[in-house]
Amino acid sequence: MRFKTLDVRPVLARGDEPFPLIRAGVDALRHGRGLSVVAPFMPAPLVEVLRSEGMSTAIERRADGGWEVSIWRE
Repeated sequence: MRFKTLDVRPVLARGDEPFPLIRAGVDALRHGRGLSVVAPFMPAPLVEVLRSEGMSTAIERRADGGWEVSIWRE
């Protein structure tokens, strides 16, 4: 599976809401593709929403202190 990375830390640092960017990335996913979202905190609400929509997720703590959530369709 190939994953595109979306680092939302700069978006959050500007005070903007990253969900529209994440939503667009998730909606554009095709078979064999995934999205990795990098955030400064563990985005539990995002994971809950995506899982409720049938998406698969994996969460990992990064060495730089951030969190990476990988998202894909089974």
